[in-house]
Amino acid sequence: MDPSDANTLRRMAGLATPMALRVAVTLGLPDRLLDDAATADRLAEELDVSPVALDLLLGHLATLGVVERTSAGYRTTEFGAHLCAGADGGFTNLLLRLDSAAGRAELAFVELAHSIATGQAAYPRRYGRDFWADLAEQPHLRETFDRQMTLRFHEQIPQIVAGFDWSRFTTIVDVGGGPGTLLAAILTAHPRLRGHLVDVTADARRTLRHLDDRAEVTVRSFFDPLPAGADAYLLSDILHNWDDEHAHRILARCAEAARPAGRVLVIEPVGGRAGTDMDLAMLVIHGGRERRVDEFRELAAPHGLVLDTVTDLTGQRCLLEFASAG
Repeated sequence: MDPSDANTLRRMAGLATPMALRVAVTLGLPDRLLDDAATADRLAEELDVSPVALDLLLGHLATLGVVERTSAGYRTTEFGAHLCAGADGGFTNLLLRLDSAAGRAELAFVELAHSIATGQAAYPRRYGRDFWADLAEQPHLRETFDRQMTLRFHEQIPQIVAGFDWSRFTTIVDVGGGPGTLLAAILTAHPRLRGHLVDVTADARRTLRHLDDRAEVTVRSFFDPLPAGADAYLLSDILHNWDDEHAHRILARCAEAARPAGRVLVIEPVGGRAGTDMDLAMLVIHGGRERRVDEFRELAAPHGLVLDTVTDLTGQRCLLEFASAG
């Protein structure tokens, strides 16, 4: 083997760098050192951590170009500033924090071998309960997850709203819509449209309150019966969070509520178009995956749903529209 190839593979496989970045962000180092350089001893006293160990961490961050050594101590570089809480709306910072839902979830990758052997999520193996139960038990995790979803969709929402003819409908149920950011944008763009959001938390009431009587929120699981009779039932980034068994249950509820003429709209990354790393993330965290178009078609068929159209909304997400076969 070419020595350079071996070195490249070792760097790719190494855990030191990704964990160093996550610990740095969790400790708040990029923000702390942005405008005020400090020594490892001073920082260690502020953070109540080992000064020797912290100096080792900062030394590695310096080799990565995240911080630099100055006469006054370590300081965040222009490159490292991308890790600050205010950069890109805080999205990267939130994803890397070990005390956030996303940062905690990614640690389940250490159990990837279990997922590959069984096809099941690794998250419960690491934490003793599944991702959603963990969020329910720890409100701060739920808050960071909802914030992550809002930030992730922030730049894509205008494309999602503009890329599909929502005006065809008069009523839409957002199934598992979380904080309600997407539904609020759709209703704002279409004043004649009414919306109903169903989720296990009531957080969306704050987001939708400015829409007067055009928006309603029901605190309920999407495994329970859904409000019936709407023109469309929207599942945005929902099915890839679940294995086939649970995805069937969700689609069954949507099909049940949508009959006879309602549509089921699925917005998700589609397998083969999304990054392969997301396939593994969905497997490890949820036991799910980014399904291909044919897999969506097969998943929907037992529930009397036929795939009508596939619309590219963004570089990451498609909208699959299903109609009743009856």
